[in-house]
Amino acid sequence: MTRSPHRGEVEELVAAYRADLLAAGMFAEHPVTSPARSFLSRVGADGWSALTLAEQCATSLKDRRVVGWLMVTGRLTPTADYLVLGRPYLGEVAARHHASFHRRFTETAAELGFDRRATVLQWSAVTKVATLAGVAQDRLSKADVDAGREQMIAAIRRHRPDAHGVRALTTALFGAEATLFHAGVLDVPPRKTHPNQAASRAATWAAAPPRLAATLLGYVEQMRPSLRPATIVGVEGVLRGFAGWLTREAPEVGCVADLRRRHIEAYKLHLTDRPSARGDRLSKTTLAEHVGTLHTCFERLTEWDGEDTPTGVLVFAGDLPRRDEPLPRFLDDGRAAKLLQAARADPDPFTRLAIEFLARTGLRKGEFLDLTVDAVVQIGSAYWLHVPVGKLRTDRYIPLHPQLKEMLDDWLDKRPAGLRSDYLFLERGRRITKNRVDRALATVAATAGIGHVTPHQLRHTLATQAINRGMSLEAIAALLGHRSMRMTMVYAKIADRTVADEYFAVSEKVEALYDAPRELPADDEGAEMRKLRSEMHRRMLGNGYCARPVGLDCHFESICESCTFFQTTIEFRPTLQAQRDDAADKGQLGRQKIFDGLLTRLDQSAS
Repeated sequence: MTRSPHRGEVEELVAAYRADLLAAGMFAEHPVTSPARSFLSRVGADGWSALTLAEQCATSLKDRRVVGWLMVTGRLTPTADYLVLGRPYLGEVAARHHASFHRRFTETAAELGFDRRATVLQWSAVTKVATLAGVAQDRLSKADVDAGREQMIAAIRRHRPDAHGVRALTTALFGAEATLFHAGVLDVPPRKTHPNQAASRAATWAAAPPRLAATLLGYVEQMRPSLRPATIVGVEGVLRGFAGWLTREAPEVGCVADLRRRHIEAYKLHLTDRPSARGDRLSKTTLAEHVGTLHTCFERLTEWDGEDTPTGVLVFAGDLPRRDEPLPRFLDDGRAAKLLQAARADPDPFTRLAIEFLARTGLRKGEFLDLTVDAVVQIGSAYWLHVPVGKLRTDRYIPLHPQLKEMLDDWLDKRPAGLRSDYLFLERGRRITKNRVDRALATVAATAGIGHVTPHQLRHTLATQAINRGMSLEAIAALLGHRSMRMTMVYAKIADRTVADEYFAVSEKVEALYDAPRELPADDEGAEMRKLRSEMHRRMLGNGYCARPVGLDCHFESICESCTFFQTTIEFRPTLQAQRDDAADKGQLGRQKIFDGLLTRLDQSAS
């Protein structure tokens, strides 16, 4: 039985209600305060909480105004069910009674690029989770937001399972977390959440024999300090799958010491028949990862000589399937040129920047997205890009082309000033994801008409272009951040100049043997032959030839002039002027800028 509020308590609440209305610039005289006093005397906060959900939803409009005020000021905690079914319009009430923070919230959201409708939905979602937590919106924590999200999702699924409420709520809260973070309320930036599989994982381990589970989980914990978190997730998943299979198919195995070779052989056959997430068979790479994880686990347990160890060798090197070793997939010069032309014409600034950067620096997708606002450094007269620690646990510096520097400067100029993150690539206050890069590249590749292209193919393309044009393997390894030359040598297989030279030398001898004419008569040369001849326009270099097609720009035409060790004097001015005019004719603004600077300095020194 609920307690009726005392007269003194009622008058205090009425006075606070009237003061908040006046502060919000609203009418607060007797026609408003009298219904509020009546509701608080008859029902009150405790009485309203004791009502059934149907009774709460049937509350009159006058009483709902008071109920909404009690909620947004933390005097009444509603249920998630009421927030879903009652449609209390708490966002409008909170905007009036928390006007200062509402203004700050909307200004931050607008600065991040959210439109008015998205901001309204974010504010409504924030108000709901705040009332569930019993705190003001500017006092929310990440735990409050997560707990409120879960309660609201559960209520939506109970009462409106066929609606799109869950998606709308999670979208609004995800954007709201970015706004709250950059407004200084939350301490951690927003991250996409995935379905929590912890209960399912725990159930699999709980069903396994206790000693077996303890040994395998102990191995996972021992490896945790040594491996990356993503690698540990994979190791735990493989061992959990193996433990679950043993529980079903080999109940006689109670610990690692009970394992025999026949169990491994049976499990290998199970893996070959097991469907993958896409419905087909597991690839050789996936099979090798599963068997290799078991091999490493049993080998380490034997080395550690614990209480539960294998009695003999269970997995041999020959159990791992031999992986295919395909050469890197790259774009030929024609397709690469089409891709960059389509990217430069794309209206999306991030698409233009991402594809140009990946194609001309060879960065991995993760390295590109991990760049920070201070990644560009100037050494002498040249700019370098600091690539953060990534896949191989190393960082490096690579030369930055002036055109890429200009594109980065334009991106930073449009960056909102109040962001609390040092990451370079943000949209609406949130880090740009790898899927965003994939979609951008897919759109441009479709526009260019060159089929499916992955970001990593651009890395392979740059390496192939560089080695085909005489760049040393050591320089390519430094550019790509390879830890060993073995990783770089794979590109040498794509264009082995020694093989090509010997092949063409032998071809000339064979043609001479058959007395093949060196050139066809002019009237026998067809359109395709003329096209091929025009494409093989060779340029003489100091130590060879450049076979770059005429229509394809070269990224390295001014690489020496942008070097910190480059020096020139007044007698070279005509050559520099001709190079500057060539860059202007081709529309190469970055290259033109380099020669403009050199000519200016020569003229100043001459005067």
